[in-house]
Amino acid sequence: MKLIKNAEIYTPEFIGEKDVLFAGGKIISIQSGIDETSLKQFDLQVINGKDLKLVPGIIDPHVHISGAGGEGGPATRTSEIKLSELIEGGVTTVIGCLGTDGITRDVKSVLMKVKGLREEGLSSWMYTGSYQVPPPSITGDYTKDIALIEEVIGLGEIALSDHRSSHPSTAELIKLVEHARVAGMLGGKAGIVNIHMGDASKPFEPIIQAVENSELPYTQFYPTHCNRNKEIFEDAKKYGKYGYLDITSSSYPFFPDEEIKPSVAIRDFIEAGVPVEHITMSSDANGSLPEFDKAGNLVQLKKGKPSANLKELKDAVLNEHVPMETVLKTVTSNVAGILKLKQKGRIEENYDADAILLDKDFQIKYLFARGCLLTEDYKIQKKGNFE
Repeated sequence: MKLIKNAEIYTPEFIGEKDVLFAGGKIISIQSGIDETSLKQFDLQVINGKDLKLVPGIIDPHVHISGAGGEGGPATRTSEIKLSELIEGGVTTVIGCLGTDGITRDVKSVLMKVKGLREEGLSSWMYTGSYQVPPPSITGDYTKDIALIEEVIGLGEIALSDHRSSHPSTAELIKLVEHARVAGMLGGKAGIVNIHMGDASKPFEPIIQAVENSELPYTQFYPTHCNRNKEIFEDAKKYGKYGYLDITSSSYPFFPDEEIKPSVAIRDFIEAGVPVEHITMSSDANGSLPEFDKAGNLVQLKKGKPSANLKELKDAVLNEHVPMETVLKTVTSNVAGILKLKQKGRIEENYDADAILLDKDFQIKYLFARGCLLTEDYKIQKKGNFE
């Protein structure tokens, strides 16, 4: 049992200075002045939250947890992500995906990494499939993966408007998304389709055509990399009024001349009238960040980190003057709502005790995942096997 005293609470909405009690992996009480003497019979750890902000743990909805890459050949494949990298980035819940390589990599490996991260203390789910259509799967049918496997919540990332895409027709895309939607209904999941958005002109057009020629809502699609260049960013300001937008945080430092800085993207989307609830931010961590020349040749290959989300959150608040509670929604409650992750994304009674205590410089002093203390006094307390 853990009692956090006198912290500034963001649920993500700001509710003032209060005490919060964790027990059994859950938030069981949020009050002003919880009396610790009344809890003497329990194994109680009291943490002084004075001058600290207590916020929900980050939910990162797009991470290549089992490795990715390979566009530059066999030596450019990234390895599995480390537990400590996620904890360092304030991530308490992570959604894994395969990515470009659905040919030599296996969705089963993503599933096993999800299971491993759960054993190590984080919460984790995944998308089945990859860039390719038809998508690879675990059971031989992506709809059965979604309906039957607890850890699988949707399909993705399916590549559109990209030179690495399978370029599904409108009818093929409709079929993919409709089947994922039904599978999600059967399994009690979001059944959402995560879309890799490429650099092609009019990048949202395949989604728009699919919606206009079917009964599908825009909210069954979850496009990411919506800040990758100025053209997609401007189109996203219009698209985001109807559907979801995911901003990629870890690639900006490597492509500052092309990409819109994530903290700026959050500000500008809101100013353009995109509903805050439609905006999320993911790191795309552990994925390769390739740069191609005009002839399609690979020029360089970098790798993103989960810590990019927290950095951009800080920059959005301090540099772009977006309210703290607004920015927090993009990496907490918005993600939980879109992906139907129950008991996640909020500091609220009966929710999972996933929380971060941040100091004035947005450094993580304490991090809790399902009530377990994984960072204490700025030091990571647990690392994965073989780290």
